[in-house]
Amino acid sequence: MFFFDPLWFLIMLPPLIFMIYAQRKVSSAFKKYSKIANSQRVTGAEAARTLLRANGLNNVKVEGVKGRLGDHYDPRKKVLRLSPAVANTPSVAALGIVAHEVGHAVQDQVGYAFLRFRTSLVPAASLGSNLGFVFVILGFLIYLFSGSEFGSYAVLAGIFLFSLAVLFSLITLPVEFNASNRARQMLRSTGMVSVQEYNGASAVLSAAAMTYVAATLQAVAQLFYFVLMFMGMRR
Repeated sequence: MFFFDPLWFLIMLPPLIFMIYAQRKVSSAFKKYSKIANSQRVTGAEAARTLLRANGLNNVKVEGVKGRLGDHYDPRKKVLRLSPAVANTPSVAALGIVAHEVGHAVQDQVGYAFLRFRTSLVPAASLGSNLGFVFVILGFLIYLFSGSEFGSYAVLAGIFLFSLAVLFSLITLPVEFNASNRARQMLRSTGMVSVQEYNGASAVLSAAAMTYVAATLQAVAQLFYFVLMFMGMRR
């Protein structure tokens, strides 16, 4: 359906290309700075505990997680989870990623509004991301084969549901950029990195931020296509 529509390609291709570029950029930056050991020879896990203590976050646990670049902070369980390549490696890249995740923990501690809003949106965004496509596709098929108005209403419902996922992506941007800014400040203030190491860690953070921008552009483009589809049905 979508894949046979030239308009879908026209709308979705640019953000898709940007996503591929962003993923290669973050992979390249992580690979490059993972090979450079930090001057203090501290692993990601050790750095995480040091930064958490420095911010008075003794209640946050540090755990491992399987997979590559699966590092994240869970605000509900107060747990910072690190992938093996980050937790066990004394690299410059590990410091940047760890500081970013600790930045999320600090956001949680101070009640950063965008993080609280994003956390509250998780169930609705998950539901909207999955059911939005289902409603749009089913609604379009119903309208296509029967001409029933019910089909257009189903598409509209799908647009509403998917918009929750788009809202989640939009809210994610300030959360991630703020966490990266906090990470840079922490790395500076603690003296954990040299000037060159700071530049390397910052490069990893900037590359990672591009993936969130790309994901948001994809979500917005998909929603835009759904809206155009609905408008075409209503003519």
